[in-house]
Amino acid sequence: MNIVLADFNLHTPLLPFTYTRPTSHIRCGILTMAQRWEKMLDATASYLTQDYLQTKYQLEETDDNLVVAGHIFATEKLAKAILNLELGQKLMGGNHVIAYRASKIHTPTIELTQVLFTDEEVDGIFNTWDIFSKNGKALQADFELITAGRKSQPIPETVQTVNPENIFIEEGAKLQFAILNASTGPIYIGKNAEVMEGSIIRGGFALCEHSATKLGTKVYGPTTVGPHSKIGGEVNNSVIFGYSNKGHEGFLGNSVLGEWCNIGADSNTSNLKNNYAEVKLWNYETGRFAKTGLQFCGLMLGDHSKCGINTMFNTGTVVGVSANIYGAGYPRNFIPSFNWGGPQGNMVYKTDKAYEVADVVMKRRGLSLQQEDKDILDAVFERTRQYRKA
Repeated sequence: MNIVLADFNLHTPLLPFTYTRPTSHIRCGILTMAQRWEKMLDATASYLTQDYLQTKYQLEETDDNLVVAGHIFATEKLAKAILNLELGQKLMGGNHVIAYRASKIHTPTIELTQVLFTDEEVDGIFNTWDIFSKNGKALQADFELITAGRKSQPIPETVQTVNPENIFIEEGAKLQFAILNASTGPIYIGKNAEVMEGSIIRGGFALCEHSATKLGTKVYGPTTVGPHSKIGGEVNNSVIFGYSNKGHEGFLGNSVLGEWCNIGADSNTSNLKNNYAEVKLWNYETGRFAKTGLQFCGLMLGDHSKCGINTMFNTGTVVGVSANIYGAGYPRNFIPSFNWGGPQGNMVYKTDKAYEVADVVMKRRGLSLQQEDKDILDAVFERTRQYRKA
C-alpha cells in the first residue's frame, strides 16, 4: 500500500503554521505528526496538501493508496485498524474521517464503505492552541515509543534528578550542573543536545537533537524544543518546531513558535489576561478573533518571523510568516505575514529583503533557502496580501 498523509481540510484552522507545511509536519510531543505515523505504520509517507506546497512535499499515487489524516495522533491500535482497511473502505472515529483506502486518492469519502473505530478515543490537532495544550499527552506517548527497549546514556554525577527512571539521554548529549525533575512528566534529551549549567527543568520536556538550553534556563513542562534550537530565560508549556531561537532572558508561555524564528533578548509573552477572561485568537477562516476556551494562551509565531529586543506580546497574539516586529509598546494581537514594524507604524516587508535574511539565517545551520522555499513564501505573500494595509 502507498501511504499518503493528507490535510483533510484542516489547513485553515492551523494557520499560520500550515502556510509553510502540511498539517502532518506540525510538531507536538517529541515527534512531528508525520514522524509518528511513519513509525506506527512502518512506512515512508508522501503528502496531499495545498497545491503550492506539493512541489516540496510531494504526492505519490498508485492503484492502492492508504490516505491518512495527518492531524490525527497516531496510536498502535489506530495504525492496526488503518492497515486492516480494504479497498473502498474508510475508517471513522466519531465524526472524523481517520483514513481511507482507495485506488484513486481523490475519491470522495462519501462513496466509501464506513468502518467504525471504537477501540479508543481519537484525538488530533484541530486548532493552533491544541499544539501546546495537547503537548503533554503527545510527549508522554512519544517518550514511551522512542525509548521502548532502549537504555539511556548515564546521567552525569553533577546533574541532580527527581525520578531519574523517567529521564532518557541520547548519545552525544551534554549535561552538567543542571536540575531535572521528571516527577510531572518524562524528560527527553536528544542526540547531541546540550543542557547548560544552571538549567532547571520540570517535565514533561523534550530537547531534540542539536538543541540547547542556555545558562540558567528555567523550563516548566510540558514543553518541546525542536531540533537545532536554543532556549533561555523562562519557558512554560510551549512548543518550538525547530531551527528557532529564544536564547535570552524573558518569558515564553503557552505558545508555539514555527521554524527559523528568533525572539529578541528580554522579550515577553503575556499568557493570561488581566481580567482572567477567556483568550481570543485571530481566526483566518472568519477574519476575526474567536474564542479558544482557554484562560492561558500566549503567542503563535509563524515561520521566519522575528522580534527585536524588549518586545512585549499581548495575550493571544498571532503573527504570520516572515514578519519582523520591533519598537516600544504592545504590537497588535494579529500581525500579518510580511509585516515590518511595530506599535509606531508598519510597512510591507519586501520579499527580496525577507529572502535575503532567511538565506543568511539558514546558512548559519548549514542550509540555504531553496527555490521551492521561495516559491512557497511567494505564494504566502499573495495569500496574505488582504491583511496588510499597504
